[in-house]
Amino acid sequence: MKISFLGGGNMATALIGGLAERGFASADIQAVDLQADSRARLAERFGIRTAPAVDDEVLACDVVVLAVKPQQMKAAVAPLTGRLARQVVVSIAAGLRLADVGRWLGGYHRLVRAMPNTPALIGAGITGLYADPSVDAAGRESAERILGAVGSTVWIADEAQMDAVTAVSGSGPAYVFHFIEALEAAAVSLGFDAATARQLALDTVLGAAKLAAGADEAPAVLRERVTSKGGTTEAALASMASSGVFDAIVRAVHAANVRGRELGEQLGKD
Repeated sequence: MKISFLGGGNMATALIGGLAERGFASADIQAVDLQADSRARLAERFGIRTAPAVDDEVLACDVVVLAVKPQQMKAAVAPLTGRLARQVVVSIAAGLRLADVGRWLGGYHRLVRAMPNTPALIGAGITGLYADPSVDAAGRESAERILGAVGSTVWIADEAQMDAVTAVSGSGPAYVFHFIEALEAAAVSLGFDAATARQLALDTVLGAAKLAAGADEAPAVLRERVTSKGGTTEAALASMASSGVFDAIVRAVHAANVRGRELGEQLGKD
């Protein structure tokens, strides 16, 4: 499988690095980037071919990965219009719908939409994937292999749910960071120095996530096991319940979902 990346930003770099770690040949990867310094870094770090613009060699691939900002997508794909044959095109631009990307590509349909999250930058991401019906099993497998290089993947049956993927896992790291902020601030307010407060907050969240990931039980069951009747945890959870924390989180994710739909409409305008 030969892969051409359009864009050399952080996510493209993470994907290329993840593929390299899995033994993918550097000769089968190339990247197009307008920035000379970015091209130089990619070439030096991974030994891949880079180019300032789409050329015939870039098009001689099996998969094109669109790793550019949503606002730049229409201009970025213009050099591909009318020049694609059977390549699978993977878009990792947040919010952009395949119908809009396909229209900008002159009616091309062999498209996959991917929504990775920022932990993908350290190989610990989760990516939602949706494929146009015209993409065959081999094409889906190729897309999954590429995004699987930076974490786990899930396939979504309805593209409309990609906004929900964005709301849950795409924006999700920010929710977790916000919780860590609050836990750290609480620790400081209880007398700990900043470094100790951060370590207590970070390691608690990291350990709890690992425990939940490795457990057969649901998070609710794990929570109940930590919560002794009349104890400290029960007091804390009761305070959260009285403040509506659980419902506030659910409402926040729904708000992100609505905003995702709105952004999709805006980004797809010609």
